[in-house]
Amino acid sequence: MLEGSFLSHLVELRARMIRALGVLMIGFLPCAFYARELYTILAQPLLEKLPQGGQMIATDVATPFFVPMKVAMMMAFVITLPHTLYQIWAFVAPGLYSHEKRMALPLVIGSSFLFFSGMAFAYFAALPVVFEFITYFAPEGVAVMTDIDKYLSFVLSMFMAFGFTFEVPVFVIVLVRTGVITIEKLKEIRPYVIVGAFVIAAIFTPPDVISQFMLAVPLCLLYELGIVIAATMIKKQISDSPTDATQSAAGQKDNAGKAD
Repeated sequence: MLEGSFLSHLVELRARMIRALGVLMIGFLPCAFYARELYTILAQPLLEKLPQGGQMIATDVATPFFVPMKVAMMMAFVITLPHTLYQIWAFVAPGLYSHEKRMALPLVIGSSFLFFSGMAFAYFAALPVVFEFITYFAPEGVAVMTDIDKYLSFVLSMFMAFGFTFEVPVFVIVLVRTGVITIEKLKEIRPYVIVGAFVIAAIFTPPDVISQFMLAVPLCLLYELGIVIAATMIKKQISDSPTDATQSAAGQKDNAGKAD
């Protein structure tokens, strides 16, 4: 019986993975058609900072084809991410309790929104500052001509760094709600978190102070936001508990009266 249940779960998982991949490929087709335009948009923060006549280069034979295709696949993944998350949710939800479902769905939606917000912050705020700094310090007579593949790798690493940074409130809320850490402990370790934020920023950003601050400061602010939200949720849970207990006692009294 257990073996049959396990196999049925595997079959359902495979079906949902196929659906997610199928929708991803459907989303990839129109993105691949506009792959060149998508890469141009992605490269705009650097192109706007290059001197007049500056351009990007491709050092490998197949790079002009594969790099825009990578961008198209990344865009298709972002567009179809809600459907992918729904497939994951539909697979996991039957095994969750009602209170876990109430917490899980908002966390999934909130974490997706925050990750995309981090990517948008990196694209519109951080990358222009980084490339302004880099091009400004280029020596006289040196033409800044970045390889398109290396540029894509750099931008993706920045997207990941800022995207995961913006997930800090979700991590804080999950740690508090699962009882791993308390609000008081989070406030107590605040100085270490601030130092850690600047260390992380120094690792994942170029060696300029401005971009490091642009990653470290949001990380600290989002940490504080996570503490505030988690504390609010705990207070609401405590305030709701007596009501639930009163309703439960009233229900038991009614049942006893009916039995008599």
